[in-house]
Amino acid sequence: MFRVLIFLIVLVVVGVGVAEWANEAWTEAGHGAREAVVLIAPHSRTHDIVGQIQKAGAVANALLFEAELHFHGAASKVKAGEYALPPYASMADIAKILVDGKSIQHKLTAAEGLTSDMIQKLVVTDPVLVGDAGPVPDEGALLPETYLFTRGTSRSEITGRMQDAQKKYLDQQWSGRSQGLPITTPEQAVILASIVEKETALPQERRHIAAVFVNRLRVGMRLQSDPTIIYGITKGYPLGRGIRESEIQAQTPYNTYAVSGLPPTPICNPGKGSLTAVLKPELSADLYFVANGKGGHVFAATKAQHDRNVVAWRAVERAKAGLPPEETAKPAKAKAAAKPTKRRHAR
Repeated sequence: MFRVLIFLIVLVVVGVGVAEWANEAWTEAGHGAREAVVLIAPHSRTHDIVGQIQKAGAVANALLFEAELHFHGAASKVKAGEYALPPYASMADIAKILVDGKSIQHKLTAAEGLTSDMIQKLVVTDPVLVGDAGPVPDEGALLPETYLFTRGTSRSEITGRMQDAQKKYLDQQWSGRSQGLPITTPEQAVILASIVEKETALPQERRHIAAVFVNRLRVGMRLQSDPTIIYGITKGYPLGRGIRESEIQAQTPYNTYAVSGLPPTPICNPGKGSLTAVLKPELSADLYFVANGKGGHVFAATKAQHDRNVVAWRAVERAKAGLPPEETAKPAKAKAAAKPTKRRHAR
Protein backbone atom coordinates (compact mmCIF):
# COMPACT_ATOMS: atom_id res chain seq x y z
CA MET A 1 0.00 0.00 0.00
CA PHE A 2 2.85 2.37 0.88
CA ARG A 3 4.57 1.65 -2.44
CA VAL A 4 1.38 2.41 -4.34
CA LEU A 5 1.08 5.71 -2.49
CA ILE A 6 4.68 6.60 -3.32
CA PHE A 7 4.06 5.70 -6.97
CA LEU A 8 0.98 7.92 -7.11
CA ILE A 9 2.87 10.80 -5.54
CA VAL A 10 5.64 10.41 -8.11
CA LEU A 11 3.08 10.39 -10.92
CA VAL A 12 1.50 13.57 -9.61
CA VAL A 13 4.86 15.30 -9.30
CA VAL A 14 5.88 14.22 -12.79
CA GLY A 15 2.51 15.27 -14.18
CA VAL A 16 2.75 18.68 -12.58
CA GLY A 17 6.26 19.07 -13.93
CA VAL A 18 5.24 18.07 -17.42
CA ALA A 19 2.25 20.41 -17.29
CA GLU A 20 4.43 23.33 -16.21
CA TRP A 21 6.98 22.52 -18.89
CA ALA A 22 4.26 22.28 -21.56
CA ASN A 23 2.69 25.54 -20.42
CA GLU A 24 6.04 27.32 -20.59
CA ALA A 25 6.71 25.83 -24.02
CA TRP A 26 3.24 26.98 -25.15
CA THR A 27 3.87 30.61 -24.26
CA GLU A 28 7.62 31.04 -24.69
CA ALA A 29 9.10 32.66 -27.80
CA GLY A 30 9.34 30.33 -30.77
CA HIS A 31 12.37 29.24 -32.75
CA GLY A 32 11.43 30.70 -36.13
CA ALA A 33 13.88 33.51 -36.88
CA ARG A 34 12.02 34.55 -40.03
CA GLU A 35 8.43 35.17 -40.96
CA ALA A 36 6.83 31.93 -42.11
CA VAL A 37 3.95 31.76 -44.58
CA VAL A 38 1.63 28.75 -44.52
CA LEU A 39 -1.41 28.02 -46.66
CA ILE A 40 -4.01 25.90 -44.90
CA ALA A 41 -6.52 24.28 -47.20
CA PRO A 42 -10.16 23.83 -46.13
CA HIS A 43 -10.87 20.66 -44.10
CA SER A 44 -7.18 20.03 -43.37
CA ARG A 45 -6.40 17.62 -40.52
CA THR A 46 -4.73 19.05 -37.43
CA HIS A 47 -1.79 16.68 -37.89
CA ASP A 48 -1.22 17.96 -41.43
CA ILE A 49 -1.53 21.60 -40.34
CA VAL A 50 1.04 21.10 -37.61
CA GLY A 51 3.32 19.40 -40.12
CA GLN A 52 3.12 22.40 -42.44
CA ILE A 53 3.96 24.79 -39.63
CA GLN A 54 6.91 22.70 -38.51
CA LYS A 55 8.18 22.42 -42.09
CA ALA A 56 7.95 26.23 -42.38
CA GLY A 57 10.22 26.50 -39.33
CA ALA A 58 7.71 28.19 -37.03
CA VAL A 59 7.66 25.42 -34.38
CA ALA A 60 10.35 22.96 -33.35
CA ASN A 61 8.22 20.32 -31.60
CA ALA A 62 5.27 19.35 -33.78
CA LEU A 63 4.05 16.64 -31.39
CA LEU A 64 3.88 19.05 -28.48
CA PHE A 65 2.21 21.75 -30.59
CA GLU A 66 -0.47 19.34 -31.78
CA ALA A 67 -1.10 18.11 -28.24
CA GLU A 68 -1.35 21.67 -26.95
CA LEU A 69 -3.79 22.62 -29.70
CA HIS A 70 -6.08 19.83 -28.55
CA PHE A 71 -5.54 20.63 -24.87
CA HIS A 72 -6.49 24.28 -25.36
CA GLY A 73 -9.49 23.40 -27.55
CA ALA A 74 -8.00 25.16 -30.56
CA ALA A 75 -7.55 22.22 -32.90
CA SER A 76 -11.15 22.23 -34.11
CA LYS A 77 -11.24 26.02 -34.47
CA VAL A 78 -8.37 26.50 -36.93
CA LYS A 79 -9.61 28.26 -40.08
CA ALA A 80 -8.45 27.71 -43.64
CA GLY A 81 -6.41 30.53 -45.14
CA GLU A 82 -2.97 31.93 -45.88
CA TYR A 83 -1.14 33.02 -42.76
CA ALA A 84 2.00 35.01 -42.02
CA LEU A 85 3.55 33.73 -38.76
CA PRO A 86 5.86 36.39 -37.33
CA PRO A 87 9.43 35.63 -36.26
CA TYR A 88 9.79 33.99 -32.83
CA ALA A 89 6.02 33.63 -32.45
CA SER A 90 5.07 31.36 -29.55
CA MET A 91 2.84 28.37 -30.09
CA ALA A 92 0.08 30.29 -28.31
CA ASP A 93 0.52 33.22 -30.70
CA ILE A 94 0.41 30.92 -33.72
CA ALA A 95 -2.72 29.19 -32.45
CA LYS A 96 -4.44 32.55 -31.97
CA ILE A 97 -3.60 33.61 -35.53
CA LEU A 98 -5.00 30.37 -36.93
CA VAL A 99 -8.15 30.45 -34.79
CA ASP A 100 -8.83 34.15 -35.44
CA GLY A 101 -8.50 33.52 -39.18
CA LYS A 102 -6.15 36.47 -39.69
CA SER A 103 -5.26 35.57 -43.27
CA ILE A 104 -2.73 37.56 -45.30
CA GLN A 105 -4.36 40.51 -47.03
CA HIS A 106 -3.15 40.94 -50.60
CA LYS A 107 -3.89 44.12 -52.49
CA LEU A 108 -4.58 45.30 -56.00
CA THR A 109 -4.46 48.99 -56.83
CA ALA A 110 -6.57 50.33 -59.68
CA ALA A 111 -5.19 53.82 -60.21
CA GLU A 112 -7.39 56.77 -61.05
CA GLY A 113 -7.64 57.40 -64.78
CA LEU A 114 -7.03 53.84 -65.96
CA THR A 115 -9.41 52.43 -68.53
CA SER A 116 -11.46 49.34 -67.80
CA ASP A 117 -9.27 47.34 -70.15
CA MET A 118 -6.15 48.41 -68.23
CA ILE A 119 -7.71 47.47 -64.89
CA GLN A 120 -8.93 44.15 -66.29
CA LYS A 121 -5.36 43.32 -67.31
CA LEU A 122 -4.19 44.01 -63.74
CA VAL A 123 -6.84 41.64 -62.44
CA VAL A 124 -6.06 38.94 -65.00
CA THR A 125 -2.31 38.98 -64.33
CA ASP A 126 -2.52 39.06 -60.53
CA PRO A 127 -0.89 35.79 -59.37
CA VAL A 128 -2.98 35.42 -56.20
CA LEU A 129 -6.46 35.79 -57.70
CA VAL A 130 -8.10 32.74 -59.24
CA GLY A 131 -10.61 31.99 -61.98
CA ASP A 132 -11.75 33.80 -65.09
CA ALA A 133 -12.19 37.57 -64.93
CA GLY A 134 -15.11 37.55 -67.35
CA PRO A 135 -15.74 40.27 -69.96
CA VAL A 136 -14.14 43.70 -69.68
CA PRO A 137 -16.51 45.94 -67.67
CA ASP A 138 -18.03 49.00 -69.29
CA GLU A 139 -15.79 52.04 -69.40
CA GLY A 140 -16.19 54.11 -66.25
CA ALA A 141 -17.96 51.35 -64.32
CA LEU A 142 -15.07 50.67 -61.90
CA LEU A 143 -14.04 52.74 -58.89
CA PRO A 144 -10.27 53.28 -58.70
CA GLU A 145 -9.12 52.19 -55.24
CA THR A 146 -6.78 49.77 -53.50
CA TYR A 147 -8.70 46.55 -52.92
CA LEU A 148 -7.69 44.02 -50.26
CA PHE A 149 -8.35 40.31 -50.70
CA THR A 150 -7.19 36.91 -49.49
CA ARG A 151 -5.61 34.18 -51.56
CA GLY A 152 -8.21 32.25 -53.48
CA THR A 153 -10.46 35.24 -54.16
CA SER A 154 -11.84 35.07 -57.69
CA ARG A 155 -11.05 37.63 -60.35
CA SER A 156 -14.72 38.12 -61.11
CA GLU A 157 -15.35 38.88 -57.43
CA ILE A 158 -12.76 41.67 -57.47
CA THR A 159 -14.20 43.34 -60.59
CA GLY A 160 -17.63 42.94 -59.05
CA ARG A 161 -16.47 44.73 -55.92
CA MET A 162 -15.06 47.54 -58.05
CA GLN A 163 -18.37 47.97 -59.84
CA ASP A 164 -20.37 47.85 -56.61
CA ALA A 165 -18.06 50.43 -55.02
CA GLN A 166 -18.46 52.78 -57.99
CA LYS A 167 -22.24 52.53 -57.97
CA LYS A 168 -22.45 53.05 -54.22
CA TYR A 169 -20.19 56.12 -54.25
CA LEU A 170 -21.88 57.62 -57.32
CA ASP A 171 -25.33 57.16 -55.81
CA GLN A 172 -24.21 58.92 -52.62
CA GLN A 173 -22.70 61.86 -54.48
CA TRP A 174 -25.54 62.18 -57.00
CA SER A 175 -28.11 62.75 -54.27
CA GLY A 176 -26.07 65.67 -52.91
CA ARG A 177 -25.12 67.26 -56.24
CA SER A 178 -25.27 70.99 -56.89
CA GLN A 179 -28.47 72.33 -58.39
CA GLY A 180 -28.74 73.45 -62.00
CA LEU A 181 -26.02 71.27 -63.45
CA PRO A 182 -26.16 70.66 -67.23
CA ILE A 183 -25.82 66.91 -66.65
CA THR A 184 -29.04 65.04 -66.04
CA THR A 185 -28.01 61.46 -65.27
CA PRO A 186 -25.34 59.72 -63.17
CA GLU A 187 -23.99 58.24 -66.41
CA GLN A 188 -23.35 61.73 -67.78
CA ALA A 189 -21.61 62.61 -64.52
CA VAL A 190 -19.20 59.71 -64.99
CA ILE A 191 -18.46 60.77 -68.57
CA LEU A 192 -17.65 64.33 -67.52
CA ALA A 193 -15.68 63.14 -64.48
CA SER A 194 -13.55 60.91 -66.72
CA ILE A 195 -12.59 63.96 -68.79
CA VAL A 196 -11.73 65.95 -65.67
CA GLU A 197 -9.65 63.00 -64.45
CA LYS A 198 -7.53 63.01 -67.60
CA GLU A 199 -7.19 66.79 -67.80
CA THR A 200 -5.38 67.34 -64.51
CA ALA A 201 -3.21 65.41 -62.09
CA LEU A 202 -3.66 68.02 -59.37
CA PRO A 203 -6.48 67.26 -56.91
CA GLN A 204 -6.85 70.95 -56.02
CA GLU A 205 -7.64 71.80 -59.66
CA ARG A 206 -10.39 69.27 -60.29
CA ARG A 207 -13.34 71.39 -59.18
CA HIS A 208 -12.05 74.36 -61.21
CA ILE A 209 -11.53 72.21 -64.32
CA ALA A 210 -15.01 70.78 -63.78
CA ALA A 211 -16.41 74.30 -63.54
CA VAL A 212 -14.94 75.20 -66.95
CA PHE A 213 -16.59 72.20 -68.60
CA VAL A 214 -19.88 72.78 -66.79
CA ASN A 215 -19.87 76.43 -67.93
CA ARG A 216 -19.16 75.36 -71.51
CA LEU A 217 -22.02 72.88 -71.50
CA ARG A 218 -24.35 75.54 -70.12
CA VAL A 219 -23.62 78.01 -72.92
CA GLY A 220 -23.39 75.41 -75.69
CA MET A 221 -19.62 75.61 -76.22
CA ARG A 222 -17.72 72.54 -77.28
CA LEU A 223 -15.58 70.94 -74.58
CA GLN A 224 -12.42 70.84 -76.77
CA SER A 225 -10.64 68.27 -74.62
CA ASP A 226 -7.49 66.60 -75.97
CA PRO A 227 -7.91 63.39 -73.91
CA THR A 228 -11.23 62.66 -75.63
CA ILE A 229 -9.52 62.74 -79.03
CA ILE A 230 -6.79 60.42 -77.76
CA TYR A 231 -9.36 57.97 -76.40
CA GLY A 232 -11.08 57.86 -79.78
CA ILE A 233 -7.75 56.91 -81.37
CA THR A 234 -6.14 54.57 -78.82
CA LYS A 235 -8.95 53.67 -76.39
CA GLY A 236 -7.05 55.45 -73.63
CA TYR A 237 -3.55 54.14 -74.19
CA PRO A 238 -0.73 56.69 -74.66
CA LEU A 239 -0.70 58.27 -78.09
CA GLY A 240 3.08 58.64 -78.10
CA ARG A 241 2.98 61.89 -80.06
CA GLY A 242 1.13 65.15 -80.32
CA ILE A 243 -2.39 65.37 -81.72
CA ARG A 244 -2.44 66.16 -85.42
CA GLU A 245 -4.50 68.98 -86.89
CA SER A 246 -6.31 66.44 -89.05
CA GLU A 247 -7.37 64.58 -85.90
CA ILE A 248 -8.68 67.80 -84.37
CA GLN A 249 -10.79 68.38 -87.49
CA ALA A 250 -12.06 64.77 -87.75
CA GLN A 251 -15.78 64.26 -87.20
CA THR A 252 -15.61 61.38 -84.72
CA PRO A 253 -17.81 60.73 -81.64
CA TYR A 254 -14.93 61.33 -79.21
CA ASN A 255 -13.60 64.48 -80.86
CA THR A 256 -14.99 67.19 -78.59
CA TYR A 257 -13.34 69.82 -80.80
CA ALA A 258 -15.65 68.83 -83.65
CA VAL A 259 -18.81 67.62 -81.90
CA SER A 260 -20.93 69.31 -79.26
CA GLY A 261 -21.73 67.96 -75.81
CA LEU A 262 -20.31 64.91 -74.11
CA PRO A 263 -18.66 61.96 -75.84
CA PRO A 264 -20.74 58.75 -75.96
CA THR A 265 -18.95 57.00 -73.08
CA PRO A 266 -16.46 57.77 -70.33
CA ILE A 267 -12.82 57.82 -71.45
CA CYS A 268 -11.45 56.23 -68.26
CA ASN A 269 -12.49 55.26 -64.75
CA PRO A 270 -12.56 58.48 -62.73
CA GLY A 271 -11.68 58.52 -59.05
CA LYS A 272 -13.74 59.84 -56.18
CA GLY A 273 -12.20 63.30 -56.46
CA SER A 274 -13.23 63.78 -60.07
CA LEU A 275 -16.72 62.37 -59.51
CA THR A 276 -17.23 64.78 -56.63
CA ALA A 277 -15.77 67.66 -58.66
CA VAL A 278 -18.31 67.44 -61.47
CA LEU A 279 -21.24 67.09 -59.07
CA LYS A 280 -20.04 69.96 -56.88
CA PRO A 281 -17.95 72.15 -59.20
CA GLU A 282 -16.26 75.32 -58.09
CA LEU A 283 -18.16 78.56 -58.57
CA SER A 284 -16.38 80.23 -61.46
CA ALA A 285 -17.09 82.15 -64.65
CA ASP A 286 -14.07 80.67 -66.43
CA LEU A 287 -14.48 79.08 -69.84
CA TYR A 288 -10.86 78.33 -70.72
CA PHE A 289 -7.68 76.85 -69.28
CA VAL A 290 -4.21 76.15 -70.55
CA ALA A 291 -1.09 74.57 -69.04
CA ASN A 292 1.11 76.90 -67.00
CA GLY A 293 4.38 75.00 -67.39
CA LYS A 294 4.47 74.06 -63.72
CA GLY A 295 2.22 71.02 -63.76
CA GLY A 296 -0.99 72.99 -63.40
CA HIS A 297 -3.17 75.34 -65.43
CA VAL A 298 -4.13 78.99 -65.72
CA PHE A 299 -7.78 79.85 -66.23
CA ALA A 300 -9.62 82.59 -68.07
CA ALA A 301 -13.19 83.79 -68.43
CA THR A 302 -12.63 85.56 -71.75
CA LYS A 303 -11.11 84.52 -75.07
CA ALA A 304 -8.78 87.53 -75.04
CA GLN A 305 -7.28 86.58 -71.69
CA HIS A 306 -7.06 82.96 -72.76
CA ASP A 307 -5.18 83.92 -75.92
CA ARG A 308 -2.62 85.77 -73.79
CA ASN A 309 -2.29 82.71 -71.55
CA VAL A 310 -1.74 80.51 -74.62
CA VAL A 311 1.03 82.82 -75.87
CA ALA A 312 2.70 82.61 -72.46
CA TRP A 313 2.43 78.82 -72.49
CA ARG A 314 3.95 78.57 -75.95
CA ALA A 315 6.85 80.74 -74.81
CA VAL A 316 7.44 78.32 -71.93
CA GLU A 317 7.35 75.36 -74.34
CA ARG A 318 9.87 77.01 -76.66
CA ALA A 319 12.17 77.90 -73.79
CA LYS A 320 12.11 74.31 -72.54
CA ALA A 321 12.99 73.11 -76.03
CA GLY A 322 15.86 75.60 -76.29
CA LEU A 323 14.16 77.51 -79.11
CA PRO A 324 14.19 81.29 -79.58
CA PRO A 325 11.05 83.33 -78.81
CA GLU A 326 8.30 82.80 -81.35
CA GLU A 327 8.54 86.21 -82.98
CA THR A 328 12.18 85.58 -84.02
CA ALA A 329 11.74 81.93 -84.93
CA LYS A 330 11.93 80.80 -88.55
CA PRO A 331 8.65 79.76 -90.17
CA ALA A 332 7.98 76.02 -90.07
CA LYS A 333 8.21 74.25 -93.41
CA ALA A 334 6.16 71.17 -92.52
CA LYS A 335 2.53 70.97 -93.59
CA ALA A 336 0.16 71.92 -90.81
CA ALA A 337 -2.07 68.89 -91.33
CA ALA A 338 0.83 66.49 -90.80
CA LYS A 339 2.47 68.36 -87.96
CA PRO A 340 1.67 67.06 -84.45
CA THR A 341 0.08 69.74 -82.32
CA LYS A 342 -1.15 70.04 -78.78
CA ARG A 343 -4.02 72.27 -77.70
CA ARG A 344 -5.74 73.07 -74.44
CA HIS A 345 -9.04 74.81 -75.25
CA ALA A 346 -7.19 77.27 -77.47
CA ARG A 347 -10.03 77.88 -79.89
